[in-house]
Parts: sequence; C-alpha cells; structure tokens
Amino acid sequence: MWRLFLLALGALSLMSRAALAIDAPAYRVTQTYSDFELRDYAPYLVAETVVGSDFEAAGSAGFRLLFDYISGHNTTQTSIAMTAPVMQSGQKIAMTAPVMQSGAPGSFVIAFVMPANFTLKTLPIPANSKVRLRQIGAQHFAVWRYSGVWSQSRYQTHLAKLEAGLQREHLTASGPPVWARYDPPFMPWFLRRNEILIPVVAH
Repeated sequence: MWRLFLLALGALSLMSRAALAIDAPAYRVTQTYSDFELRDYAPYLVAETVVGSDFEAAGSAGFRLLFDYISGHNTTQTSIAMTAPVMQSGQKIAMTAPVMQSGAPGSFVIAFVMPANFTLKTLPIPANSKVRLRQIGAQHFAVWRYSGVWSQSRYQTHLAKLEAGLQREHLTASGPPVWARYDPPFMPWFLRRNEILIPVVAH
C-alpha cells in the first residue's frame, strides 16, 4: 500500500514538473553553509507587471497578465515557453522602475523569467502596456530553500531564518529579498520548491 502511495506521489511530481520548461536562470553555487548557499547568477531576462493588491493575491493577479503575454498576447502573437521560477521581492519601488515582484503595501511587481534563447531585441513586444521586459544583470545571492504553501507568513518565517544566517556568517545584503516559486499551483504543497534569494556583497 505504501509502495503504491509513494509511486503515485513520484508520478505526480514528475508530471507536475513536466508542465514547466526546464529553462531557468543559470547559476553556480560558490559556497554551501549548513542552512543556505551562495550562488552566482548569470544575467537573464524577465517580463514583469505591477499589480495593486495584498501580498498573497498579488501573485495570482500578476500571473494572469504575464501568462497572457507568453500565451501570444503580444505584437507577433508568439507563444513563449513557461519557465521557472516566478519571482517577487519585498522592496518598495517606484512604479516606473519595477523589479521581480515588489512589495509595498498595495503595490507589487510580479515577474516571469524568459527563456534563455531570447534577447531583449528578439522577445515579442507585449500587447498589454502593463507588461514590461527587462534584463537583470549578474548577481551574487544567498539562497534559502523550503517547501510548503505559498503564504506571506511562511515567507516571512523563512526570510527571518535566512537573514539570521547572513548575520551569523557576517554577510552583507546588497538589495531586497526575492521570493522564487518553481512549481505550478497543482503541485502538492509538500513537494513545492520555494526559495528566498538575498543579493549579498561578494567576498
């Protein structure tokens, strides 16, 4: 009985992950600590949008706009592969200069990572003016990984743990945290891959 249950879970995990493209920002792990790791990320492109909502509703609202864009709601009606992760951050930003998903109360920016085979010149222009394209430069991140539901309370709990780890290891943050979600909504909560990334000063 347990063997069948585990096989079913494994099949569900494989099918769920197959729903996402394997494309994701390239990175290199430079150091591993007991509870988090340091990564060097290569530059990558994002499509992003600003939404007015609370923390937990912002992801769904932004997701719909960005999914429309990659589904062909663009000037060339081109479909773009879904990648992982969907990213967001908790920094208050001006509406004219968004990053990932950003969070001031009532204002957030949600971002999809674009497939690596595109450039800013070759990405189709969004038909909806609320969607913008941007290149993210190379960055050095401290990364904390966890599973579970997508809630603000769990995000805040794990963010506090990562910040404590940075303090313990005498690492200095150089920007706001980024919340990365790798799995589709139908992935069971206990199988989800979630990460919190904080840019840090490279040593």
